[in-house]
Amino acid sequence: MSEPTKHPNITQQMVDAFDEYTHLTLDRRGFMDKLTKLAGSATAAAVIAPMLAANSAQAAIITPDDKRLLTKDLVFSGPSGDIKGYLASPAESSGQLPAVIVIHENRGLNDHIRDVARRMALEGFVALAPDLLSSAGGTPTDEEKARGMISALDSKTAIAEAIASIDYVAKVKSSNGKVGAVGFCWGGGMVNDLAVNAPQLGAGVAYYGRQAKSEDVAKIKAPLLLQYAGLDTRINAGIDDYRKALEADGKAFEIHIYEGANHAFNNDTSAARYDKKAADLAWSRTVEFFKKNLS
Repeated sequence: MSEPTKHPNITQQMVDAFDEYTHLTLDRRGFMDKLTKLAGSATAAAVIAPMLAANSAQAAIITPDDKRLLTKDLVFSGPSGDIKGYLASPAESSGQLPAVIVIHENRGLNDHIRDVARRMALEGFVALAPDLLSSAGGTPTDEEKARGMISALDSKTAIAEAIASIDYVAKVKSSNGKVGAVGFCWGGGMVNDLAVNAPQLGAGVAYYGRQAKSEDVAKIKAPLLLQYAGLDTRINAGIDDYRKALEADGKAFEIHIYEGANHAFNNDTSAARYDKKAADLAWSRTVEFFKKNLS
């Protein structure tokens, strides 16, 4: 294998093509054709494609058996039937803790999101990662299939199940009843939907998520922390209108844009898009925001 293929140059055009494939209209064959042209050969494209995608085999930052945590898979009742989820909390705490639901990307509840839930628990929260594909049978192991299922998911059903997740974790014995939500990509959009539809939401943090409609902003009660990637032109197109609507209605919110970072910069299982500097700063802001608003 040539040296350029061992260490391929991943351009912004390649990242944008992957974003078009995973979120818009480009299909797998169209994506690979486009990537082949950008990379110069099919061989190079075959090397680059997995670097753009999330790698489920990537090591977790917090291992599932970390002795500092109590974790379990669970099932609880929702408006459309049972909801699957993953619960993580500190093994030792001096009292009841604020809770956070962790809402997955358009790949469903996978090992990466479970890892994020464990990270949140280590920060002193009861963390619940619901599987919002539960009404469709649950998250499959096939990432391609999961994305298709997310696209076909009824938005009202997803919002109702996310609200049920808030209500469930608020009543967990170790919870103080105050619940925030953090979401990534598709889950970031869901956080904005929850802000509009769930007055019981205590705080919301949306990572590169679709904004709420301006006409719905008046319904928002929770303070919001909105985190965007500087290179994410697709999602960022809605920032200005959202900002103006939030300001006009006197809502409590913060907006942070991480220049030079791509959509999904927090996902450390995606070698090409993960940005450690941006991810670490955004995470510290997330934890601080929840501690301020949920204590």
